[in-house]
Amino acid sequence: MVTVRSIRAKAGSEPITMLTAYDAPTSSVVDEAGIDVILVGDSMGNTALGYDSTLPVTVEDVVSRTAAVARAADDALVVADMPFLSVGVDEASSVEHCGRMLKEADADAVKLESGPHTVELTEHLVRLGIPVMAHLGLTPQRVREVGYGRQGTDRDDAREILDLAKAHADAGAFSLVLEHVPANLAKQVTAAIDVPTIGIGAGPDCDGQVLVVDDVVGMSDRTPPFAAQFGDVKSEMERAVGAYRDAVEAGEFPAEEHSHVEDDLDELY
Repeated sequence: MVTVRSIRAKAGSEPITMLTAYDAPTSSVVDEAGIDVILVGDSMGNTALGYDSTLPVTVEDVVSRTAAVARAADDALVVADMPFLSVGVDEASSVEHCGRMLKEADADAVKLESGPHTVELTEHLVRLGIPVMAHLGLTPQRVREVGYGRQGTDRDDAREILDLAKAHADAGAFSLVLEHVPANLAKQVTAAIDVPTIGIGAGPDCDGQVLVVDDVVGMSDRTPPFAAQFGDVKSEMERAVGAYRDAVEAGEFPAEEHSHVEDDLDELY
């Protein structure tokens, strides 16, 4: 089984693979493929729950989805993504919400969209036995403030990301997601900290990579410029659903082999 310790030990050595999942069937496929980390991302808001952002996702949504993913994952490390305003408002509530992911949903760790406000919280959670994955760069929960553009593109912003990366590593985070930042910044962050970086739109020099599973399998309507599609599940689903519709309308389904006849029930009246 993949553990927090084994992920941390991969810094600078073996590449880390991470994908999102939001349900048990997808979790099982991802786990059996040998992916190291399954992130139950708040991206479920866009991909699974029909919202136009991650902001409406609730703690209850993440608890329920994480529990489903954890039940189907035998080997991968399961990380619950803490949704908007579930952490950072006050320490007691933050700890309670993060603790629920381990106690009720069987997550192995939590991910925090990070900033200056999460350094002390990270340290506190780690002291309590709640492993933390930090997340810097583009943080979608701040979309109303920063939008979806690339982050860390000027020297001041880049230095802030580097300093925050060091601070969260020092606070005990076991890994760090870097999202949509220049590749040369990600390379410097990776070299500056002793925990692994996991990039998404951050170039090839991170210790690992993460993508949204819907982008990977071709279920997304729009794929971000830093993602890649490795399959076309949507087209296959459309073909199968269309074939089912046609078979029902043509009277071809259900066929004889799909039905059971009980002889004793003939001529009831």
